[in-house]
Amino acid sequence: MDKNDDDKTSDKNSLGTRVMRYGRVSGTMAGLAAKLAGEKYLGRKIEREEHAEELLKSLGNLKGPLMKVGQILATIPDALPPEYATALQQLQSNAPPMGWPFVRRRMKTELGADWQSKFKDFEKESAAAASLGQVHKATLHDGRGVACKLQYPDMESAIQADLNQLKIMFSLYERYDKAISTRYIHSELAARLKEELDYKLEARHCQLYEHMLKDTANVHVPEIVEDLSTSRLLVSTWQEGQSILNFVGAPQEQRNILATNMFNAWYVPLYYYGVIHGDPHLGNYTVRDDNTINLLDFGCVRIFPPQFIGGVIDLYHALMNNDNARAVHAYETWGFKDLSKELIDTLNIWARFLYAPVMDDKTRKIGEATGGIYGRETAQQVHQKLREFGGVTVPREFVFMDRAALGLGSVFLHLKAEVNWFRLFNEMIDGFDVKLLEEKQTQALSLFGLTPQQKEDRAAQEVKIA
Repeated sequence: MDKNDDDKTSDKNSLGTRVMRYGRVSGTMAGLAAKLAGEKYLGRKIEREEHAEELLKSLGNLKGPLMKVGQILATIPDALPPEYATALQQLQSNAPPMGWPFVRRRMKTELGADWQSKFKDFEKESAAAASLGQVHKATLHDGRGVACKLQYPDMESAIQADLNQLKIMFSLYERYDKAISTRYIHSELAARLKEELDYKLEARHCQLYEHMLKDTANVHVPEIVEDLSTSRLLVSTWQEGQSILNFVGAPQEQRNILATNMFNAWYVPLYYYGVIHGDPHLGNYTVRDDNTINLLDFGCVRIFPPQFIGGVIDLYHALMNNDNARAVHAYETWGFKDLSKELIDTLNIWARFLYAPVMDDKTRKIGEATGGIYGRETAQQVHQKLREFGGVTVPREFVFMDRAALGLGSVFLHLKAEVNWFRLFNEMIDGFDVKLLEEKQTQALSLFGLTPQQKEDRAAQEVKIA
């Protein structure tokens, strides 16, 4: 069989996979649509938790973006009914790994027929699952342990299928409930998920984080092995560590140290460079024996305009000083439009919840989780008020900003950490200046071919494709 035959076979398989995925996901979404419509228009009540379980069983073996979308949606207040968001959040644990024969063929495609000779040892069993691929542990001839993240096949088609179905889900929910417009949420998810397909881009993100955190104590970033990495295979140094959930019963002082290290790992890049790791999923960081943090998986990285970060600081000072004009300025900087007094007051409820831990100069816990989800009670209050006066369109940047804040908050709740968050935060933003941030951001990104304009051009182009 020549190369053209191989290509035709590949195209046929890709099309077949796409059709099967569309059929499976579409059928499930159609069932959800019918039941939600019946609940609204025909008065037929459905048991949402039971139906969400049916959804989970139907989609449980699908690899790809749906599992990541589920994790993200579970932290966006009422983007979907909570029963469905919670069910989707469980998808990752149900996706089976690729078998060794398939892995061997994929590695041959990426590194050539002699790929195994490039490693001293390569473990056949996967060490971890990612949303778009799986990780195998290997050893290089120089003795370094490495993590080899190999992308699942046909992920581009899978993402396109899932994003199209997600648009239907959002549309259905907006007909059912107009409190939050999901238009920009979908655009942001589309841009970031499509970026995650490009492992060369992720490699540059990882190198960027190594640069940004080089002077931050107690945080480690893997080193990329460039000559073994491709657009579908990412090889980086192995970072030994344990799950942070292993430390929930540790002494209070140790848990406080871990929480502080996590805080710095996420927020030094944000406030000094305008960059955030948008996926604080439990699999994306581990704890070393000395309580330092390994930060992993840089596929989901959001680069913000410096003015957006300026808005974050402005809103903090506005809330601290009851300065409503400054709060309005911050919201307008972020892209909120038609700000009525009712909308401002409602946005302030959510903002005061997010900023609450850094507004009290005392040692304290982050807060509480309602129904297992951090922020659910406040989100429900905000959601009800938004429904009363016609809803709001959420700027796209908020998808991953909120995800990081709520995700980290959940980690700190698990740890029952007691920290003076006020002092930690104020030390970090002391002397903050938008122009200085812009200079540092431009300098850092240019080292790795990631200027802000290129980043936004890429995102805009991919959203249009979606």
